Amino acid sequence: MGQSDLGAVREVRHALRELLGASPQAEAADVAELLTSELVTNALVHTGHGAVVTVTVGEAGLRVEVRDFMPTLPTPYAPSSDDGTHGRGLLLVQALADAWGVHEHDRGKVVWFELGDGVARY
Repeated sequence: MGQSDLGAVREVRHALRELLGASPQAEAADVAELLTSELVTNALVHTGHGAVVTVTVGEAGLRVEVRDFMPTLPTPYAPSSDDGTHGRGLLLVQALADAWGVHEHDRGKVVWFELGDGVARY
């Protein structure tokens, strides 16, 4: 996916929803979709070099990793009221994920989040 391919964010959400399937824990799936969308959008908009998304579902829950190809590490941004909806992605990840983080990779970085119990039963 490249920066100009923001339509791919919808495709990633759809693929995640398909992977998670129909479940009584719909709220957890909604959170997973939202956070995945935020991380993929950030990678596409702020790096311009595409992204690779990896999703792992196990007994402990869900882990989503978004790898990009720019070494600059992200920092949560405290948006002002003039920013509209800009700058809230990592704040949402911080607030809604059970765990999240960033680590450097050979040619960039991986931003990840985990959601626990509510997703583990998909």
